[in-house]
Amino acid sequence: MELSLDINYNQILRLVRQLPKKDIVKLANALQSEISAGKSVESIQKLILQAPTWTDSELNDFNQARIHINKSRIA
Repeated sequence: MELSLDINYNQILRLVRQLPKKDIVKLANALQSEISAGKSVESIQKLILQAPTWTDSELNDFNQARIHINKSRIA
C-alpha cells in the first residue's frame, strides 16, 4: 500500500514544529545522514569521472604482464 501526499515546504515545517523535541532531533539526524550519504556518492562519482585512465597501449602492457604472471605461478 502506498500513500502519496501533496504538501508544501511550509506545511512540512509546521508539522515538524509540532513534534516533541526528541523526535525533532531524530529527524534532524536522519536528514543529516541522508545529506551526507548523497554527498559521498557525488564525491565518489566525481573522483571516478576525473580519475586518470589508461591508454590502449598501457592496458595492453598490463594485460601482457598479467598473462606472464599467471603463467609463472606454480599450480
